[in-house]
Amino acid sequence: MDPTLSGATRTGTRTGPGVEVRGPDRPRLARHVRLTFCRTRQRPILLHPETVVVLNGSGAAILELCDGRHTVAEIVTELGTRYRAVPGDEVRQFLTRLVAKRWMELTDG
Repeated sequence: MDPTLSGATRTGTRTGPGVEVRGPDRPRLARHVRLTFCRTRQRPILLHPETVVVLNGSGAAILELCDGRHTVAEIVTELGTRYRAVPGDEVRQFLTRLVAKRWMELTDG
C-alpha cells in the first residue's frame, strides 16, 4: 500500500485531502512552499510552484508560527495573546485547507 494515499508521508508527516488537523499536531510548510514578503504588493505571500497566494494579516500570522515546533494549540494560544479573540476552529480550518492542497505538513504532537 502506498503510504501517500492514506495521507502519510515517508518522513512521518501527514498531508493531503481528508487529513484532520488536531491540537497536538505540529504544522510546517511543505518543502516546495515558501512564506515570504512581496515588496511590490507590500503583503506577505505564499509561494508554491506556479502559484502565488497573497495572504491577509491573520493568515500570515498563523503561517509564521507553523515551523514544525509549535503545536496547533500553541499557535492558537500565541495568536490569542496578540489579538483579542482567535477562534481555534478557524485556525484549524485554515490549516486543513493548506494540508488538503499539500502545502502544509503535520507531524504528530
